Amino acid sequence: MSAADQADDGRLLIALDVDGTLIHEDETIGAAVRDAVARVRDAGNEVMLATGRSWETARGIHSTFGLTSEYVVCANGALTMQRDDTVDEGYRREFVEVFDPTEVLETIRPYLPSGSFMVEDATGFRRYTEGMTDWELVNAVQVSFEELSAHPATRVVVVSPQHDEDEFLDIVERMGLHKVSYSIGWTAWLDIAPDGVNKATALERVRQQLGIPLARVVAVGDGRNDIDMLTWAAQEGLGVAMGQAPDDVKAVANRVTEPVVEDGLARLLDSL
Repeated sequence: MSAADQADDGRLLIALDVDGTLIHEDETIGAAVRDAVARVRDAGNEVMLATGRSWETARGIHSTFGLTSEYVVCANGALTMQRDDTVDEGYRREFVEVFDPTEVLETIRPYLPSGSFMVEDATGFRRYTEGMTDWELVNAVQVSFEELSAHPATRVVVVSPQHDEDEFLDIVERMGLHKVSYSIGWTAWLDIAPDGVNKATALERVRQQLGIPLARVVAVGDGRNDIDMLTWAAQEGLGVAMGQAPDDVKAVANRVTEPVVEDGLARLLDSL
């Protein structure tokens, strides 16, 4: 019998963003957050990551919090890992969404000629251009811009640190991107996924597989790449924005907790 066919067991599906939600900007973790996650996990709830990170860079966070969830949503929904004790890492790539990055790269470059680019493929390998040195570059190699289009992508990331947030938002609006889903990060970076793919689409698949009602979903995040996830969760469950989230993220949530620097996630989890 599949998980979706099993009788409802009353547990919560708690989907947590990583950066700015579980961990601070400097990647430190509040003791209160660590303890609160352990409590809701040990109570039998399905506590999982839903992150823009690749599996390679999310895996350490997953392990640090002692999570054993059936699924892990990575790459803003383009990759869903499933637990598999027969493989060395304990998880296998179960659902992978890809697209041809050629058109979107050619669309963006004239608007951001000095931007740095990174493309992640279906295996998690990353190819990036010069200037991407502050990004997560595990399992990666620097290539020319032309080489970025050589393989189908799960995500494309563009960084343009010389622009402030308002300037970058204006540039992105003028690009008129089509056939892809995209979100804009805290500062001047753009994260692009296959069309119609985001954290919410991946989590809805997970929810159905686990047989957990939408009314018992709790999703927490702080960035614009969390807007779809919080909107989805808030339909019947709980979509929670961190206190430092931009106003457009808070607007779709049905609860706002304290900022990450005040261990807002711990306060939220302790209230469940």
